[in-house]
Amino acid sequence: MAFELIRPVSYAKRERKFFKKHPELIKQYVKTLKLLSLNPEHPSLRLHPIVNKKCHSVSINMQYRLLLTLRMLDDGKLILIDVGDHDIYSH
Repeated sequence: MAFELIRPVSYAKRERKFFKKHPELIKQYVKTLKLLSLNPEHPSLRLHPIVNKKCHSVSINMQYRLLLTLRMLDDGKLILIDVGDHDIYSH
């Protein structure tokens, strides 16, 4: 089963801003999204909950992360929230 990745407008703005600063990560990012849509629990994504934000995080690499809301049980949708380094946990 493939999961649907939802990119709200607020996320798309953050994504554009992130890639203006880090164009070298686009290839890794695309690979991460593809893997996320195929298997969110793949070990290389290092999926884990962020309790104080009520969301989850996956790794693009060792420094950069994606925050997302998982709705896999209901309808197989993954809503992307933010992209950035570890500082996104404190926003």
